[in-house]
Amino acid sequence: MPDQPNVLIQFLPLVFLFVIFYFLIIRPQQKKQKEHANLIAKLDKNDEVITVGGVHATVISVGDKTAVLRIADNVKIEIEKSSISQVKKSRQA
Repeated sequence: MPDQPNVLIQFLPLVFLFVIFYFLIIRPQQKKQKEHANLIAKLDKNDEVITVGGVHATVISVGDKTAVLRIADNVKIEIEKSSISQVKKSRQA
């Protein structure tokens, strides 16, 4: 009867693939999510932002889940804070 390979050796390629996926896909995505959550938490009045849809605006007020943005003179919109993709710069009032 031929020798059976060790079970641990059979699963080693799967473990190796999981480690590669973790460091190349999962970990960077988690880091990006933490940075975005930090960006949203620091959002303040008069910050210039860009939304996911590409709208450039200035923050008028910030609520728990939404923010009111000014996109032009006398034009204000209320959006979900999660749809803000980046803060261009913070203006001091």
